[in-house]
Amino acid sequence: MAFFKGQETYSIDNKGRVSIPAKMRKYISADAENTFTITKGYGKCIAAYPKDEWEKIEDKYTRELDLNDPISLYYIRTILANCEEATLDSQQRVNLPGSLLKEANINIENSGCKVLILGVMDHIEFWNPDEFKAYQSSFTETFEEVAAKVMSKKAE
Repeated sequence: MAFFKGQETYSIDNKGRVSIPAKMRKYISADAENTFTITKGYGKCIAAYPKDEWEKIEDKYTRELDLNDPISLYYIRTILANCEEATLDSQQRVNLPGSLLKEANINIENSGCKVLILGVMDHIEFWNPDEFKAYQSSFTETFEEVAAKVMSKKAE
């Protein structure tokens, strides 16, 4: 499987439609049928999973989450309550739900509103560019320190 990667800043219209960059569209498999599951992302972002990737996540949830556990139940309710399916239109745009745009602090009422689009392995994230800068600034460690911690976990 090829991973989504890279970033672009695109305009989003006042209906919540934004184009998926061509360099990311090439990683959408035929099995996804140009359809995404749009949901709440981690942090102040919106996550879009291609249909086939979302089906893998649903399978994982079914196998691994204990719905008798209050924390697991809270997580699954929050994720699924915010899910919407969206198919790319003829202009290769996806329509992001208003409730998620509000939560991600993406104000489509402002003409010329921009959204930062990130490829993050199995999904695409949509951020208010200022929120993403704040997210990055929230880390006190350098990139190298974070990389060392993350990569040492893989070795364990």
